[in-house]
Amino acid sequence: MKVKQLIVPLLLLLILVMFNRVFFNTFSKANKYFSAQNLYSNEVVQPQKLFDKTWKVIARDYYEPSLNNQDWARWKLHYQGKIKTEDDAKVAIDTMIASLNEPYTRFMNEKDFNDLTTSITSKIYGIGVNIYSNSGKIEIFNVIPATPADFAGLKQGDIIIAVDGKDTNGLNVSEVANIVRGPENSIVELTILRNGKKITKKIKRKEIKIKNVKSSVLDNHIGYIQIISFMGGTTPNEFLEALDNTKNTDSLIIDLRGNTGGLLDNAVFIANIFIQQGEIVEIIYRGGTKKSIKANPEQKPLDKPLVILVNGASASASEILSGALRDYNRAKIVGKKTFGKGLVQKVVPLPNKTGLNVTIAKYLTPNGTDINKMGIKPDIEIGNDFDFYLNDNKRDIQLETAKQLLSKGK
Repeated sequence: MKVKQLIVPLLLLLILVMFNRVFFNTFSKANKYFSAQNLYSNEVVQPQKLFDKTWKVIARDYYEPSLNNQDWARWKLHYQGKIKTEDDAKVAIDTMIASLNEPYTRFMNEKDFNDLTTSITSKIYGIGVNIYSNSGKIEIFNVIPATPADFAGLKQGDIIIAVDGKDTNGLNVSEVANIVRGPENSIVELTILRNGKKITKKIKRKEIKIKNVKSSVLDNHIGYIQIISFMGGTTPNEFLEALDNTKNTDSLIIDLRGNTGGLLDNAVFIANIFIQQGEIVEIIYRGGTKKSIKANPEQKPLDKPLVILVNGASASASEILSGALRDYNRAKIVGKKTFGKGLVQKVVPLPNKTGLNVTIAKYLTPNGTDINKMGIKPDIEIGNDFDFYLNDNKRDIQLETAKQLLSKGK
């Protein structure tokens, strides 16, 4: 039985992050995103004050007013005058956050916060693979083409059992990701298990220019667009380029399998290409305050027949896009039930180059469905939760089903 964990690219765990909303003037050109450097706070404070500021942000912004039915003031009283070092502050903050019993709110030290901004700018120094936990084993989900990992011959399904001689047994995906990343041109040694045999690979780390959207034209004049992540600031323009590359096709497949999410604005922007008017997503903040994000009615929607591919790792922004297109009967959903992440986070810069990813709201699909912990059930449920392939013959049964569905609709 596979343990259901989100896939972790070797940059950071992708989660839904909401920044100040960025609107786009037209579908032909997206406005520039913010600079990642603007996220940082230049303030430097003592560790005790860092804890106090974190406590205050959660008390003010956390989406659930009771903060998991507890007296939040007790944490400030408990640690008052006891925090002397940065490590003290991190332990205290992590302990306090753990009391919320909610997996997405997290404190980011300087390295974690830098990883986040690196992801948004779509640039990282590493080897170019995505990994996930498969029943406790760290497995390669996919290999990014033309990267050091690709040139070294790493493959989907390889199990990473050691990094630089350090056993990965007992490490989570984030910990493994952290030790695989490193300075440009440095060497990392991976020991992998493939078909029961141990293989050692020495790989030179390079700058990985992350491409978030890929496209091609399949047989029968079907356009295929894979959105790998919604995190990058370049995702909207990449999607527009993909639409241009497939403009002469009769229908379209959008592949969200393995896409664990990213920026809310990116999902809304892409949904608006196919939905001309009406609500795309409803955000419900603390105390029940609601914000409806609606489609821009000034744009003529793309009306090609559409199929969305999803699986158990499709989460967050992937579910916002899938949910909106499903609710408007704009697309058929094919694959396996999605992950079920219906909560919204925002990133709050904190002193000492740290940050807080805090859950501030939940969201509903246009017809009012709360998919948190429930996921989105496909119209046609077929294939596996995580693997693209049905069997050792490497038949992508989900993609084949989508193609057949669109061919029948002609």
